[in-house]
Amino acid sequence: MTTAHNTAKVGDIAKTVLMPGDPLRAKYIAETYLENPVQFNTVRNMFGYTGTYKGKQISVMGSGMGMPSIGIYSYELYKFYEVENIIRIGSAGAYTDKLNIHDIVLADSAWSQSTFAKTQAGVEGDIQYPNELLNNKIEDTAKQINTPIVKGRIHSSDVFYHESSVPNYVDFYNDHKCICVEMESFALFHNAKVLGKNAACVLTISDSLVTHEEISAEARQTSFDKMMKLALEACM
Repeated sequence: MTTAHNTAKVGDIAKTVLMPGDPLRAKYIAETYLENPVQFNTVRNMFGYTGTYKGKQISVMGSGMGMPSIGIYSYELYKFYEVENIIRIGSAGAYTDKLNIHDIVLADSAWSQSTFAKTQAGVEGDIQYPNELLNNKIEDTAKQINTPIVKGRIHSSDVFYHESSVPNYVDFYNDHKCICVEMESFALFHNAKVLGKNAACVLTISDSLVTHEEISAEARQTSFDKMMKLALEACM
């Protein structure tokens, strides 16, 4: 079947999907790493592709920014397209000077002020978790290919710009043990749990709220190759 947001048919999408936020990053991954990639979606320019990596069928699709967006796309992939595993591969802002630009973070939990889980399924609580077995696979793969990673709790924020009158990254780090911030994984982990599927999140630090270092938007699109390679190898 197709949906209002995806023109693929069942069978066009692999059981495992890598999901960057940026659809152009999905295009880059497909064209750079996948053999014989076939585009399965262009609706709203949310590009999706299926190809093979070292003989294994893998799909990659953008999620857009924020929990409402990844909430739609991940739910449809799980519910209507028989996807079993989604690995989010995205960028994050560091909340601690222990993280440097280009460091790779594997989320072991996602804390959020969001009401996504409560609104979607009546689920209370402010922490969602990835699939333990999928996380273990990613961690083992990182060791095998000598790619250093940092495990920790991430902050899935509803907003990108904060006013000075509300808690900031210092509070989120001290009070909730969040080491970096992104905007999607809380919803992805929730959808996976509700539908009995698997989800994980691997992030590359693109900027620091502590040191104010950052990389350009153009570089974010193509410079996360270590993270992309880690996710692809973990799919094997």
